[in-house]
Amino acid sequence: MSQVFFVTGTDTEIGKTTIAAGLLHAARLAGLSTAAAKPVASGCTLTPQGLRNDDALALLGECTLALRYEEVNPLAFEPAIAPHLAAREVGVLLDVAALQGPVQAIMDKQADFTLVEGAGGWRVPLAGQATLSDLAIALQLPVILVVGVRLGCINQALLTAEAILRDGLPLAGWVANVVDPLTSRLEDNLATLAERLPAPCLGYVPRLAEASPAAVSSYLNLDILCKPL
Repeated sequence: MSQVFFVTGTDTEIGKTTIAAGLLHAARLAGLSTAAAKPVASGCTLTPQGLRNDDALALLGECTLALRYEEVNPLAFEPAIAPHLAAREVGVLLDVAALQGPVQAIMDKQADFTLVEGAGGWRVPLAGQATLSDLAIALQLPVILVVGVRLGCINQALLTAEAILRDGLPLAGWVANVVDPLTSRLEDNLATLAERLPAPCLGYVPRLAEASPAAVSSYLNLDILCKPL
């Protein structure tokens, strides 16, 4: 049966794509078909093929289904700024309706394991008063939370988990991604996260010299999400 998850993070630049690509790689190793969506991305590079985002390309590289880039990342913006500001600068209305259709099209392909990756944290703004969390709510997707482990991460993780549950979505699991290996009392912080977050931990990913999807996947436990494999 097809399973779809929304991947969010405690902040921006904390490794959502690194973890998402690792999860997709683990699913591939388990013999599952995979698909992904990065519905909106800023900080894109202009290429002969059009605007391209490194995160979206990384996800596309772990998809077993034959997907076009534009299917994975339908809304791409060049400035490395908040997506709603980047969209406003080029006159694009960045609302839930603009994102929901393309994501639903990916979901309709019925891959065994599909990830929809957000941008930044849970409350990243869209047009008006909408936020990217409204997309996950509209699609009724269980959420995977990537915790960027560094000073202050416990508060950010607990507040994000609280918001996800308050929005009526299940928190399927969380991943500790160590972005600062020099974090004081690292093991104690990880233990506190495990004690207090109301969902299973899918893995602790240390700071890696090369955080390739294959390397990251070895630290992740996909069995928690997908039973049986």
